[in-house]
Amino acid sequence: MRSLFSVLLCIASFAAHAWPTKPVRIVVAYPPGGGIDVMARQLADKLTAAWGQPVVVENKPGANTILATDSVAKSPADGHTVLFTTDATFSINPHLYAKLPYDAQKDFAPVTMLVLLQQLLVAHPGVPFNDLKGLIETAKAKPGSINYASYGSGSQPHLAGEMLKNKAGIDLVHIPYKGISLAVPAVIAGEVQLTFAGIATSTPPLKSGRIKAIAIGGPQRSPLFPQVPTFTELGFPEVETHAWFGLFLPAGSPREASTRIYQDTKKILDEADFRQKQLIDKGYDVVGSSPEEFSTFFRNESDKWFKVARAAGVKLD
Repeated sequence: MRSLFSVLLCIASFAAHAWPTKPVRIVVAYPPGGGIDVMARQLADKLTAAWGQPVVVENKPGANTILATDSVAKSPADGHTVLFTTDATFSINPHLYAKLPYDAQKDFAPVTMLVLLQQLLVAHPGVPFNDLKGLIETAKAKPGSINYASYGSGSQPHLAGEMLKNKAGIDLVHIPYKGISLAVPAVIAGEVQLTFAGIATSTPPLKSGRIKAIAIGGPQRSPLFPQVPTFTELGFPEVETHAWFGLFLPAGSPREASTRIYQDTKKILDEADFRQKQLIDKGYDVVGSSPEEFSTFFRNESDKWFKVARAAGVKLD
């Protein structure tokens, strides 16, 4: 009996270490070039070495991350297809669309949240204001004269902008772009005057003076930009603008796959050089949560954004 038990343990151990048995796809719900795409490719290179199987990145942008999410939801639940997306997919979209082609709560298994990313409200350097007070005064003096970019209708920057409009009593014109990587260049080019963007995306043009910072979301100022006040400090705590990046598997995927992805991804996040140069120096708050911790977090986030979407009155269908 003991011999049989030992054999079963060996089989279970082998199965746990057998995954992956073929190439792994990381489906990124955004276009190439943005911070999440860059991170996905860095992870893919390191995981390929760790797993002995190719890990390939597939960009599948469109429809507020719905195309990529639906694709992964319909993929085999064998642990070889991973969704890499942001808070928009699971915290925001379910409250904007009357019907989605998947159940955000039931069709996915959270694996790990890699990072949190505070977002800045940034402006073209030529605008006639340098702070939030000046922005509000200008908007009230000339209603509808200021526009702001987002990376899509219903995205977090869109909701944050609508919440700012609501709480400040001003009229800003929303201009949606198709992807994170397009909004900041639109501000730099003067196509729009404002956008909400993550620190990682904003830092190079901020340092070169091609844009300027107005305020930052999150509970405290960023050590990278300590001179930039938070919306809470300025009297607008409702304008919550942080994002998170996370990995998900289709529901029913092997627990061994979820555990291995989480553990090996966390090892990468904990590498001193990678952690500092690729994450902290670019404004990311490193998380590396377990599947259980991530599951609890993203459900709480969903409840929060339900209230924001309802207060802003944003619906997409």
